[in-house]
Amino acid sequence: MKDYPWYKNYPKGISHEVNPDRFDSVIDLLESTFKKYGDKIAYESMGKTLTFHEVDKLSAQFADYLQNEVGLVKGDRIAVQMPNVLQWVIAVFGALRAGMIVVNTNPLYTAREMKHQFTDTRAKAVVILANFAQNLEKILPETQIETVIITEVGDMLGGLKKPIVNFVVKHIKKMVPAYHIKDAIPFAETLRKGDGQRLVKPKFNNEEVAFLQYTGGTTGVSKGAMLTHRNILANMEQISAWMAPKLLEGEETVVTALPMYHIFALTVNCLAMLKYGARNILITNPRDMPVFIKTLKKYPFSILTGVNTLFNGLLNQPEFKNIDFSNFKIAVGGGMAVQDAVAIKWKQLTNVPLAEGYGLTETSPVLCCNPIDGTERLGYIGLPVPSTEIRIMDEMGKELPTGEPGEICAKGPQIMKGYWEKPDETDNVFYNGYFKTGDIGFIDEDGFVKIVDRKKEMINVSGFNVFPNEIENVISSHEKVLEVGAIGISDPRSTEKVKVFIVKKDESLTEAEIIAYCKENMTPYKVPKQVEFRKELPKSNVGKILRRILKEEEEARPKAD
Repeated sequence: MKDYPWYKNYPKGISHEVNPDRFDSVIDLLESTFKKYGDKIAYESMGKTLTFHEVDKLSAQFADYLQNEVGLVKGDRIAVQMPNVLQWVIAVFGALRAGMIVVNTNPLYTAREMKHQFTDTRAKAVVILANFAQNLEKILPETQIETVIITEVGDMLGGLKKPIVNFVVKHIKKMVPAYHIKDAIPFAETLRKGDGQRLVKPKFNNEEVAFLQYTGGTTGVSKGAMLTHRNILANMEQISAWMAPKLLEGEETVVTALPMYHIFALTVNCLAMLKYGARNILITNPRDMPVFIKTLKKYPFSILTGVNTLFNGLLNQPEFKNIDFSNFKIAVGGGMAVQDAVAIKWKQLTNVPLAEGYGLTETSPVLCCNPIDGTERLGYIGLPVPSTEIRIMDEMGKELPTGEPGEICAKGPQIMKGYWEKPDETDNVFYNGYFKTGDIGFIDEDGFVKIVDRKKEMINVSGFNVFPNEIENVISSHEKVLEVGAIGISDPRSTEKVKVFIVKKDESLTEAEIIAYCKENMTPYKVPKQVEFRKELPKSNVGKILRRILKEEEEARPKAD
């Protein structure tokens, strides 16, 4: 790859290239890691730990069960629908080791959303937390699923803790709606019946699919991104190379609050940190901030990843400032724009910069990241990671000059094979070998990339492009604002006008204050014409504010005569 301008600003010690073919498959990575780190703790959840050897043994037992008791074969799809619990690790690693394609499924999906994903992939098996089995029961006859494996929250905790936790979740907190699924198999039974000795390691071409990772569906029907073993391994190598100057093998502790069924935590937290032999603290419910902060106080963590709303939520908890940050090295924000006000407060309190990164499900996910050596650039998504090429293109596919905004397009070994059984849609997102992200941004003279906004979420005010990110960034810096979402709504005089939805930090905040603040900080056509205060804003499973939902709710309102 030729010497692109961003390379001159790479932190010291980071290579411009990575080797995506270091391992033949994700299975080879797993086996190598299990052997290398052995009795070190790999994962911890609710006080229960698993060493690398134990994860090796348990995932082999689960893989053995899939191959020899269920009869699944290489390439069969298996859905895994769980939050961050130890069972997720065992099920996903086991499915991969058995040769399956993993279909990561959001546990909070409605029955309709589950049906779409399961029928689209023609999944033959599903591993699901009992809390969500009621929805599965509703749509199971309409799918090709023949094997249902059900687990409960406390199943891997052992001793008395297992029945106590399961009893509390089911009968005290009443978090498990009644369901009846004939012939469903308890997760513990799969581990008993699979001894790991009969497991036959499948042979892989690393261009074969490892994960069907579904997009959020924010621009239409959710599609399955085909992520190959090579895609995942490449991004894992890129991430670990980017963090290498600050990481010590076998000595790091990473806190995983983002769900591992989401591509960010899957590749960054689960696999890249696994390669480093990090101790991974799984947070099952990060929305319970007091419990989350107690966990952060308990461990001398060195790495924390999240989205803007998670970091903002922590900063607004009084107890957060009492955490010991002496071992803290790396904070990475992705999934949505990191707001300047949040990044500034974060660094002031923790003394660790909040490095914003950028990527998509289709790119495994990381394309760019700010340096983690203290040379981050506020408001930017950073530099392209090793072996990645970024271009800014116009509507005709012409490359635009430095500083001029256009669509961010990317090329690299982490970019998906395509959309599952949707060749036309795959063709629509590629141009001359570049993946078209649908995001608008520009590259400055130092090679740093700044994302302006989603192409489809631009607001057209009298012919001027207004980007919701900019509006939200300004308003979030107001001391009385906790969260904000901005959308464009129809206006006969100016095509669209800006409306913002705000969650107050201070109840005294008024619409007039917001308008006055915006007039001080933005040109007139960007100033919101409407302000609506809410108790909360709609968010995705990882905490990203969903402008799409705000827009749909607005459009559904009765129109005034």
